[in-house]
Amino acid sequence: MKQLSFYLPVLLLLGFAACSVENETETADQYHWPSDPEVSAKLKEWQDWKFGVIIHWGPYSEWGIVESWSLCPEDEPWCERRGPYAADYNTYVQEYEKIRHSFNPIKFQPDKWAEACARAGMKYLVFTTKHHDGFCMFDSKHTQYKITDSMSIFSVRTGSNIALEVFTAFREQGMGIGVYFSKPDWHNRDYWWPYFPVFDRNVNYDPKKYPEKWNNFKQFTFNQLEELMTGYGDVDILWLDGGWVRPEGTLTAETRPWLGKNQWIQDINMPAIAKMARKHQPGLLLVDRTVHGEFENYRTPEQQIPVLKPDYPWESCITLGDSWYSTGPGERYKSATWAIHTLVKIVAKGGNFLLGIGPDKTGDMVLEVYDRLASIGHWMEVNAEAIYKTKPLAPYESGKWCFTQSKEGKTNYAFYLKDEDEAFPETLELPAEFIKDGGELKILGHPNKLELQNTKGTFWVTIPEVYRHKHQNSPALVLALSL
Repeated sequence: MKQLSFYLPVLLLLGFAACSVENETETADQYHWPSDPEVSAKLKEWQDWKFGVIIHWGPYSEWGIVESWSLCPEDEPWCERRGPYAADYNTYVQEYEKIRHSFNPIKFQPDKWAEACARAGMKYLVFTTKHHDGFCMFDSKHTQYKITDSMSIFSVRTGSNIALEVFTAFREQGMGIGVYFSKPDWHNRDYWWPYFPVFDRNVNYDPKKYPEKWNNFKQFTFNQLEELMTGYGDVDILWLDGGWVRPEGTLTAETRPWLGKNQWIQDINMPAIAKMARKHQPGLLLVDRTVHGEFENYRTPEQQIPVLKPDYPWESCITLGDSWYSTGPGERYKSATWAIHTLVKIVAKGGNFLLGIGPDKTGDMVLEVYDRLASIGHWMEVNAEAIYKTKPLAPYESGKWCFTQSKEGKTNYAFYLKDEDEAFPETLELPAEFIKDGGELKILGHPNKLELQNTKGTFWVTIPEVYRHKHQNSPALVLALSL
């Protein structure tokens, strides 16, 4: 994943290089529904979770730079190098790898993160065990480039195996566990071989010409993933990033340019990885991002909500700030209103919302993140029943309205999304699509039944004054119509 900042509008137009922007015209027959009954059951459970968190974090936070991408010698805005070493690529790489000597997040408190996310209503976590730079936030036996190595100043602290501590803290809050893992590893000498210069994000030698080196890298990847599938408790999701590492038969017109000038195929044998992972974690959801097929159990549009409702399982991963983690004082954060509206719009189209946050170099989230999570949680306390265990209800979204239905089909919900500076009106005209014959109409957070008014086929409802006063700062109200 990449830094967004001021480049977001351009990226949304051009498409993301690290993650596919979903093609709105894709048809459901291109999605492979899982045949394993345990995976199917887990997928259905995951679809009910609705709201999760993805936490990016690594030693790059010491410099407050975009995660990993400044190591990539591509002329793209998200690969820009900054700081005193930026002028010389080789020097920059050497100094980047030294960050682990000074990276010392003494305020690391995963219990605090987990409690805040659980109170916000999040049901699952995806945590970056390793990003493209290859630095492991877990205790891998297959590399010294890790948080627990003696060269890491943080390794002497109790609980230095950061991934283990994070997974344990979130699991204790009853949340599902997702392992983010980068398939490419720019630190590994069998991926970026020092014999050749580095050209772009891809492997810098031809795997067909040097099969032994590529097989070494495949085994390294397999071994690290097996560590994560066996030593870190129950895992629900294996979330694989780096979509340019893929078999040739999965390439599309959109993804082929990611292979750069040389177009070398980088097949890491996903069938073997999947078999191993599900042997240790039965029912595991595999998310081989952008690689459509049997190892992409759900799809992950990045920084956007699909225009049309997809007919396959999906999850929008969108950042709360400019970046995937707290880069420093200049980071800008979206409002709680934005977060709640985004959650509603995604759930209304049958998706899950994976909100991107991350700590700063100290190991703690900044106050703005905790504030937004608390506000989301306050709204969820009143309106959660219209979010969890629901299904889409056509027309899904209409103007300021969004719609869901309880899974058993007994209650329809209509969300009115209020603007930041707007007060709830005394009366609301209800969309005709929402009104059904019979049933009781209520507003969540208010005990009394509402009277539906019909004026020449136009339906109105009066919002009680006590509700408008008590919930005046709420970003959205929810009407519930029992059927």
